[in-house]
Amino acid sequence: MSTPKIVLVTGGSRGLGKDMAFSLARKGFTVIITYNNNEEMAVEAVKTIREQGGIAEALKLNMSEFGTLDDFYVTFKELLHSSFQTTHFDFLVNNAGMGRTVPFLEVNEELFNDFLNVHFKGVYFLTQKLVPIMNPGGGIINISTGTTRFSNPGYSVYASMKGAIEVFTKYLSKELGSRGLRANVVAPGPVETDFNNAFIRSNPQIKANLSSMTPLGRVGFAEDIGGVVSFLCSDDARWVNGQRIEVSGGINV
Repeated sequence: MSTPKIVLVTGGSRGLGKDMAFSLARKGFTVIITYNNNEEMAVEAVKTIREQGGIAEALKLNMSEFGTLDDFYVTFKELLHSSFQTTHFDFLVNNAGMGRTVPFLEVNEELFNDFLNVHFKGVYFLTQKLVPIMNPGGGIINISTGTTRFSNPGYSVYASMKGAIEVFTKYLSKELGSRGLRANVVAPGPVETDFNNAFIRSNPQIKANLSSMTPLGRVGFAEDIGGVVSFLCSDDARWVNGQRIEVSGGINV
C-alpha cells in the first residue's frame, strides 16, 4: 500500500482553504493546514477531517510577518518527522491571503506592504524554503484571482500582487521541472465566503450583479474550488504544468 502524499495548505482553516483541505483529505491526501489568528477554527477543521477518516494537522503561520518564515520552516520539518516519520512532503498550496476593497487613490504604503508580504513576498520565499524538501512528482499550486484578467475597482493592490504570482508560477514551472515538480495557478472568480469581511455575502446587490455577469447565473462557493486544487495534486494532472486555471463560472467570458 502506497504512503499517502502530504499536502501543505496555507490558510486552510477557513474559506476556500478549508474546502481545499477537505477535498484533498477525501481523495486520500494527508493534509497540513496553517492558520494565522484563529486556532480554534483550525482545530475544528482538523477534527472534521479526522472524523471522516482522513489525516490532518495544523500549524500557525503569519504570512504578514516575513521574519517568522524561518521558524515556521523548522516547525514544519519537525512535524513531518514526528507525525509522519518523513523529511519531505509533496504539494504546497499557497492559499493564505487577506482582502480589502480600497480605491487606488486611497491606498497607502502600509496597506501596500501588507499585501506585498502576504500575497507575494511571503509566498515567494516560503516556496523557496520548502522546495528543497519536496518530493519529485509533487508540485505547487498558487491561488490567484479572476481580477488579474478583468478589473474591479478597489482591487488594484490585491490583483497586482496576484498578477506577480502568476508570472512567478510560470518561472517555477520552468525552473523546477528538472526536480520533477510542477507549478500551476488556480484563479477563482467571485466566491461567497468570509474573505474580505464577507464582501460578497454581505452585499446582496453586489452579489446579484456578479451573478448576472456569469453565464451560470450565480457566484461561486468554496466547494467549487477545492476539487480543482485536489485534481492538480492528483496523478490525473501529472502533465498539467505552468497553467492558469480560472474557476469562475465563465464570468466576463
